[in-house]
Amino acid sequence: MAEASYPDDLKYHAEHDWARVDGDTATLGITWYAQDQLGEVVFFDPPEVGATITKDSPYAEVESVKAVSDVIAPVSGEIVEVNEALKDSPEQINDDSYGEGWLVKVKLSDPSEIDALMDSDKYQESLS
Repeated sequence: MAEASYPDDLKYHAEHDWARVDGDTATLGITWYAQDQLGEVVFFDPPEVGATITKDSPYAEVESVKAVSDVIAPVSGEIVEVNEALKDSPEQINDDSYGEGWLVKVKLSDPSEIDALMDSDKYQESLS
């Protein structure tokens, strides 16, 4: 598993999800803390491309050897891409949660929601 890290270029949600914003699109995933708490991820159940997700609501499930957990949306929008590689290699969520382990890409319906998310320092403070 990767070392604990919380990149500065991401925005963080209290439910241990991150968003990397690029214009009106955001790439979403779970944080190092979330994957560490889950343990070894064995399955990712993504939403369909075209589905609409709502901030603070579950949009996918991640199954680990310990538990099945909902993934909570840090922002609202339409799913434009799903990380298909996770079907065959869900362990990427553990190995590289901010890179190859991203979950979905979303076209933002309300870009101002990003302002409510935490920066890296605030998120790390929330963990202690």
